[in-house]
Amino acid sequence: MKFSVKGFAITSAILWSGSIFLVGMAGIIWPSYGVDFLKVVSSIYPGYKVGGDVASVFIGTLYGAVDAGIGGAVFAWIYNFCAD
Repeated sequence: MKFSVKGFAITSAILWSGSIFLVGMAGIIWPSYGVDFLKVVSSIYPGYKVGGDVASVFIGTLYGAVDAGIGGAVFAWIYNFCAD
């Protein structure tokens, strides 16, 4: 069985960027929510700040979507290569 590279990349991008967006927005509403996760995200993606504003959350979400999309595509491609 092979993965759809495009489908896996899109799914990875949606799940990871959605997680960053939801936890980031929750962190704005409740400042103590997900602080450790958001610190890791801010250390990976430049422009994202823990406890920042909505613009910062969107920047982190965009970085996450691109990062996970590329990572998901590479993962699916390697899986398909090895599955043969």
